[in-house]
Amino acid sequence: MKTYGLIGYPLSHSFSKKYFTEKFLNEGITNHQYELFPIENIKSLPDLLAEQTSLYGLNVTIPHKITVLPFLNDIEEAAEKIGAINCIAIRSFEGETYLKGFNTDAYGFEASLKPLIEPQHTKALIFGDGGAAKAVKYILEKLNIEYKVVVRKAVPGTILYSDITAEILQSHKLLINTTPLGMSPNVDTCPDIDYSQLDESHLAYDLVYNPLETSFLAKAAEQGSKIKNGLEMLHKQAEKAWCIWNNML
Repeated sequence: MKTYGLIGYPLSHSFSKKYFTEKFLNEGITNHQYELFPIENIKSLPDLLAEQTSLYGLNVTIPHKITVLPFLNDIEEAAEKIGAINCIAIRSFEGETYLKGFNTDAYGFEASLKPLIEPQHTKALIFGDGGAAKAVKYILEKLNIEYKVVVRKAVPGTILYSDITAEILQSHKLLINTTPLGMSPNVDTCPDIDYSQLDESHLAYDLVYNPLETSFLAKAAEQGSKIKNGLEMLHKQAEKAWCIWNNML
């Protein structure tokens, strides 16, 4: 039996478990299973690996995308530049466990964003500065899109929500939410911006996928903005993870 799974905490819901369980069933892939491993402290990872000897791959979610780095034997180039991991390939060599880290956030985000980019989308606002935001910044730089990172507590290189003026919203036509704001069950929360400044030239992209239309997206849509949730990004990520686990790219 080959086991794959998701580590993070808490794990109240999981797109990945549903996706891979259905994949194994629909494609007749036998002797494969996908499980959830809610570990609160990343220091528990070695114990998990020792207990789950059939593990071939892990997805990594909040809060471990950065703290998992010291536990890896190798990291792909893109993931190293991003500084965050959300996929691990696991192999055993001569009795030793070998872990290689990857970032499929970047791949999934780019694949789902690029078809929506229009000429006016030359500047972006990124809400949040966690592990997912690192992948978003990596792709925006690759696409030559300038960005400002918006946070609640001031840190170097970022701005506060209170710093966002009407002029900034009018010049930054791409808005990307990388925070859990709006995620079920807290569906009434959203980035604190003046949505009345948005119009049909804006694109609002939310990495949240549950619910499919967050408060952030609904408020943007009310102003005529184009919107995109994180579901396609997750599908692209899952496809990439499956390739990694089977080929150890």
